[in-house]
Amino acid sequence: MLDFFTKLFSRENGSKNVAKERLRLVLVHDRASISPQLLDALKSDLIQVISNYMEIDEANLEVNLDSSGNTVALVANIPVKGMKRAAGTA
Repeated sequence: MLDFFTKLFSRENGSKNVAKERLRLVLVHDRASISPQLLDALKSDLIQVISNYMEIDEANLEVNLDSSGNTVALVANIPVKGMKRAAGTA
């Protein structure tokens, strides 16, 4: 019975945390004056460039903006499956 209540309330906290994270991302994007379309274009460019050197898991790739005080940082979580061989090496 206790497990039921724990799961029930943890879902609410999970939804609450997801909503807070989404709101935080919207506020960071607004402060950085970057549209969602520009962020998507940046993500596509990153995928293209990094794919020249590494095999990456595009489905689990995350690119976000993070705000800390008066600064905004681009944060990318790019799962790497493997490295590609450089041209001209055996």
